[in-house]
This record gives sequence, C-alpha cells and structure tokens, in this order.
Amino acid sequence: MTLPLHFPLLSLLVALPLVGAPLCLLARDERLARTIALLTAALALLAALVALGAFDAALSDFQLLHRLPWIPGLGVDWFVGVDGLSILFLPATTLLFLAALVVSGRALSPAPGVYYACVLLLEGATLGIFCALDTLLFFFFWELTLLPLYCLVGMWGLAGSGPRAATRYFLLMLGGGVPLLLAFLVLASHAGMSFDLPSLLAAPPGRDIQILVFLLFLVGFGVKVPLVPLHTWLPSLALGGPAAVTALVVGMKLGVYGLLRFAIPLAPVAAQDMHWLLAGLGTLGILYGAVATTAQSNLRGVVAYGSISHVGLALLGLASFSAAGLQATVLLLLGLTLATGGSFLLLAGLQRRIGTTDLTALSGVRQRMPRLAGFFLLFGLAGMGMPGTIGFPAEFLIVVTTLQEHSGAALAALFGMIVGAGAFLGPYRSAFFGPLRPGAVAESDDLTPREFAVALVFAVLLIGAGLFPGVLLDVLRVSAEAWANRLSLTTG
Repeated sequence: MTLPLHFPLLSLLVALPLVGAPLCLLARDERLARTIALLTAALALLAALVALGAFDAALSDFQLLHRLPWIPGLGVDWFVGVDGLSILFLPATTLLFLAALVVSGRALSPAPGVYYACVLLLEGATLGIFCALDTLLFFFFWELTLLPLYCLVGMWGLAGSGPRAATRYFLLMLGGGVPLLLAFLVLASHAGMSFDLPSLLAAPPGRDIQILVFLLFLVGFGVKVPLVPLHTWLPSLALGGPAAVTALVVGMKLGVYGLLRFAIPLAPVAAQDMHWLLAGLGTLGILYGAVATTAQSNLRGVVAYGSISHVGLALLGLASFSAAGLQATVLLLLGLTLATGGSFLLLAGLQRRIGTTDLTALSGVRQRMPRLAGFFLLFGLAGMGMPGTIGFPAEFLIVVTTLQEHSGAALAALFGMIVGAGAFLGPYRSAFFGPLRPGAVAESDDLTPREFAVALVFAVLLIGAGLFPGVLLDVLRVSAEAWANRLSLTTG
C-alpha cells in the first residue's frame, strides 16, 4: 500500500485515542461515551492495519517516519517510526483495546465517561511506546500509562483490594521510571545531548558506561516485565483490578519490548557480557511462575502467574542474541497478547455472571457456559505452546536457540513448561468440570454474541498464526537479522 509522501500515519494513529479521550469525558451519557470510545478504537485498528499494509518488510530501517520539534531547547522531537520488530504490535494493541471495550459492561458507574477516557488514554500511550524513536518521547508515553491505570484499577477494581492494587502498581512503576530516565540521560550525555534513538544506536558508549546503562534498563524495564522479585504488583492487580483492565496490562508485554528495543541494542557489549544474568532471570521466572501457579485458588491468579512464566521464556529468547531467538520472542509476545489478554477478557465475563473467579465457588461451569469454557481452554493451551497455535512455533524456536547457548536454562525451561501445563489444567478441570454448582453458576448464561465474536477472532488469529507462522516471521526476519548483526559487529 502506497501512502502520500510524509503522510503522518503513525502520529495520526497515536493521536486518535488521545483525542477521543476528552470527547468521552464531555459525553452527556454512558451510551454516547461508549459509542465514541468504540468508534475511536475501531478507527485506531483501521489505521494500524493501514500502517501494516504500508510497511515494507524487506527493509531493516525505521519506516513511516514523522518528525516535528517538540522541546527545541532540549533537542527533543516528536519522532515516531516503526521497523519489523514493532509494526506487528500496533494491530495487536489496537485489537486488544477494541476487544476490551466491546466486552465491557454497560453499568460503569460512578463515571462511565471517565472509564472510557482512561481506556483510550492508555491506548494512546501504549501506541506511543511502540512508535517513539526519541527516548524522552518514549519515556513520556511510558509514564503516561500510569495515570489512567491508577484510575481504572482504583475506581473499578474490587472493593478494598482495587485501591490497594492501584497504589502498589503506581508506586512501583513510578520508582521503575527513575532508572529508565537516568539511563536515557547518561546515554544522551555521551552523544552530545541527543535523545534520538537512531543516533544513539549508531554511537554506543564505552563498556563501563554500557554496564551502568544496561543495569539501569534491566531494573527499570524489569518492573514492568515483571522480573522476579519485581513482580509483586502483578498478583495484586490481577486479583484486585477489573479483569478487562488486567487484560490490557498483562496482554501487552511492554517491559520485554523495552529490553529488546532499548536495553540490548543501546548497551550491546554489556548485554552480552551479562548474558548469564538474562538467561538466569528468564529461567527463574519460568520456574517460579510455573510453581506459583500450582498454589493459586483463583483463575485470575492462575493466568497471572502463568504470564510470569511466559515472559521468563521470552527473556531466554532474547538471551540467545540471535535473529531466530528474537523472532521467536516477538512471536511469543504477540501470541500472549491474544492468549493472555483473551483469557482475562473471558474471566471478566465470568466475573460479571457469577460475581467471582475463585475456584471454591466454581464447578460445572462448562454445563452452563460451554463456549466460554471452550475458548478459555484454547487460550490456555495456546499459552502452553500447543501445536496448531502460535505458541508452538514461538516456544519451539526459543528452546532450540537457547539450547545452543544456555543448554541448562533450556532444559530447566522445558521442565517449567511441563509444570506450568499441569498447573493450568488442574484448576481448569476443577472450575469447568464436575457437578454443576447451584446458585449463580446454574443460573448463568453463555457468551453474548459480541463476547463470542471477540473470542472467535482471537481464536482464529491464534490458530492461523500457529498454522502459518511464516507470515509473521517474514515480517520480522530482516529487522531481526539487522538487530543481531548490530550486536555482533559492536562486540566483534
């Protein structure tokens, strides 16, 4: 697809939700606010698909560039663009946000306009994270995600636990932003106070500075990944926040994206010197997440701790520093956006029907909600890497590449994946099979048409990408090879 020269498509994409947010606040009633939010999210998805169509996967350079002066006194620009490593996250992000709005309930008191405005603000900030090519612009969007999430979790979370989860999340992420900002400032000071990502990539600092920068990035992004032991916000958010909002947080793996976009390319020597640290943290996450999942008594906790195990696997893929490992990591992240995000959206529907997702209150759900049970099983199996879903080629490639560099970590990962599979299937059987529990479970209805449509789209994409992974891998290949070559040339 050919666009007019210098058409600011990515700026338009980021701006759409940011413009829609205040319109939702000004809406007179909930129905109008919901209509504005849905229309805005649908237009954002369309713009993301147009960007994907206009992207040339045969080029490794950043594309669809748009640059404007933003803070001239500091040399900071509004500078956006994408390459093969970020372009696929745009339609994935916009699809997930649109799905969350479609399945959200209509009784969003006390302030439905605020709810929809916060969701759109969060979407715009997330898209900005994937598009920003100026490090301070990236940091601006990174911090911008905190305000809407604090409001969404604090106002619409479960009574009592919601505000506590919001406060914990906000403070931990605010603290994690300090080392990120410090790392960007250190890099800029060694590049003539340039915050331009392409310029920083072209002139990496010395080894000692890289070690400092890499450790700062590892802590700052590690809070969002989340790395163990920086993960404490995730269980409280998953259990106390709205399930649909949790789908947006857990579904988008922004922390891992930050590592592959900034931490490793901007400090390549330090990253490869500390490959053991990346591999060790990944292995710890896989094993901890799998074992912790076995102790959960709530389906939200099962999915949340399972995601910790999954991002540990993504870290192993990055630690290989190979093009194949990076392709597999991005493929895994895209699959988790659909599988984990879809699981939480289904749990949001289960919460509305029954009032809880605790295992002690669930039994025989499949008898009343066979569609919900079937899709939840599919999404869980996709997260486990079942053949025929996107998880299989992603996890297979990660294990193969890891065996070549960190054979012990790869074997530990296989063990953790087996434990994680059992940790999911046990609670699933307890909640969805067995005798039908009287009361709310027995009186509940299955998925509504709009919920079924969302789940079906997610299922088709998970299976389609699993059967034909080459389509996505081809988009990633050239940029992944350039990423790996840059590392080898820098350290060679």
